[in-house]
Amino acid sequence: MILQLSRARRKRVLIDINTQRDFLLAGGKACIRNHRRVLAHIRRLMAWARTKNIPIISTTEVYPNTNSDIGAGYCIDGTEGQKKIRYTLLGNRISFAADGCTDLPRDILRRYRQIILHKRSIDPFEEPRIERLLSEVRANEFILVGASAEGAVMATALGLLQRDKKVTVVVDAVGSHNQREARLAIRKIEAKGAKLIETKRLAGTSHLRQVRICSCKMCRGRAEKTQVKMGA
Repeated sequence: MILQLSRARRKRVLIDINTQRDFLLAGGKACIRNHRRVLAHIRRLMAWARTKNIPIISTTEVYPNTNSDIGAGYCIDGTEGQKKIRYTLLGNRISFAADGCTDLPRDILRRYRQIILHKRSIDPFEEPRIERLLSEVRANEFILVGASAEGAVMATALGLLQRDKKVTVVVDAVGSHNQREARLAIRKIEAKGAKLIETKRLAGTSHLRQVRICSCKMCRGRAEKTQVKMGA
């Protein structure tokens, strides 16, 4: 048991799942279908977490470069696509490689605002260090954002629920690759006891409409329209 993690009960923890360039940018190798909307809401929630001093636990998929056609094909270690979106990073952070260990520093959530944990699979609980941290951290609520609904978000939510954690999924800040599978995943998560909310319920509304990270026509077009309206 990590006594330093469980001694003071925290009200909320934000779980930031796979907010990486390959998942959230149009040029990424596994870009979600609704990336512009999800990016805008994730940006808003990250700003909210900073303001409210809410600790962030980030999980990221990282796969080795095998120089072959065998493997995930995305989020390859050392590539641009594996990197996190810049506004999902806090200055006071610590990162851990996926190495099969369970070691964690003492008082980790008091010393760092953000903990980034690499994983070599969709399910974070297959990594011993992530399994230990998420199992032992005590909080009134675990708030989930990221990608994808039918993949890592569902695996994270179900794993937390199995460990008797209270889970909230911010549905408009969660991306998907397959709309039908995503709807089924969200229904399954809700049936198991998770709460579903939208970004405005937590962070309110924002006048910002630019994601300022993706240069695709969809994101750039939205930004151009916003600028035209402001200049009208």
